[in-house]
Amino acid sequence: MSQGNYGDLMRQVTRMRKDMDKVQEGLKNRFVEAAAGGDLVKVTLNGHQEVVKLDVNPKVFGEVAEKVDVALLEDLLVAALSQGLEKSKALMKSELEKVAGGMGVSGLFPGLF
Repeated sequence: MSQGNYGDLMRQVTRMRKDMDKVQEGLKNRFVEAAAGGDLVKVTLNGHQEVVKLDVNPKVFGEVAEKVDVALLEDLLVAALSQGLEKSKALMKSELEKVAGGMGVSGLFPGLF
């Protein structure tokens, strides 16, 4: 590869990295929502795969709904889901680092971990 081609390639890589960083930053403020049970349970995540909101309709609990602290349950579920996602990301990173042979995967997959 000639020096001119190498320089062009490096400029492209630098530009792509900057573009990827912008996208990653923007994903923090983009959201997706999923629902189950005919919208009785809804979850909202941001583009970084972080659980930001969980809604449980009290109808889920039927006759005992008034005895259930739905807000506390929602908070506990958000915390558990968030911890689970973080552990899953750590596992993926650990396994990919084994394959990468110590090269470090965070730079290869920015924003994934």
